[in-house]
Amino acid sequence: MAMEARDIERLIRDAFPQASITITDLAGDGNHYAAEVIDESFRGLNRVQQQRAVYAALKGKMDGAHGELHALALTTKAPE
Repeated sequence: MAMEARDIERLIRDAFPQASITITDLAGDGNHYAAEVIDESFRGLNRVQQQRAVYAALKGKMDGAHGELHALALTTKAPE
């Protein structure tokens, strides 16, 4: 089952309410997205730590072969 971009944003927004979030459907199929998440809470964290925090916010939606979200190209950073 595919996910809507707004559902991905809602999950991320729940964990990062002040973040700047951009979700792009890369293939138009509801399964391949890119997300850019810019949030102050990422300051001082390395990229792996930042991305793990975002994946945790997705609450298992990418887990396993039957996850609702197949692919997410993720860019994270603290604001400049």
